[in-house]
Amino acid sequence: MSKEPVKRTTVILENEERNYIDSLIREGREPGIKPLISKMLDIYRSMMIYDWKYPGEYYCGISRVAFINVEFINILLQSIATEKWREVGYKAGEAARVSMEATLNLQTTDRERWPDVFKRLRVQGYGDFYLRDKYFIIRTPFVANPEVLCGFLEGLLAVQLKAKTLTPPLVFEIVA
Repeated sequence: MSKEPVKRTTVILENEERNYIDSLIREGREPGIKPLISKMLDIYRSMMIYDWKYPGEYYCGISRVAFINVEFINILLQSIATEKWREVGYKAGEAARVSMEATLNLQTTDRERWPDVFKRLRVQGYGDFYLRDKYFIIRTPFVANPEVLCGFLEGLLAVQLKAKTLTPPLVFEIVA
């Protein structure tokens, strides 16, 4: 088998940019410049960054996305009656499902596609999602409210869940 030659590209960085990259490598936050660039390209592909409209407007397909802090979300949730938390999460999950299906052709209710859904959620900052047998484990959740997050996952994935923990890492059991 003939192997295609490796294509090389030269990127000229400003001193400040190169110093920053070097500091990330020196501090052990990045293993090297090539893995860093590879990770950046993966994020670029995952986030559809080409949909940025400067300044400060970003669309992921049909959905406008904003970078907001968790405190803002917590304040909003405090304004919602406790008995409505799961319902609010469910509606948000349904909206996320419509967006992912329409934009990414990602059928969120297809369990074989859940790793792709979890990757998307991770890239969008929702946290690290893992499926272990009949359990979802969510490390570093952006929304740490188990009722809201449970409803979100139910609406997104079309499953019924039961919360097993009340503090992160959150664990939900798939019951139907």
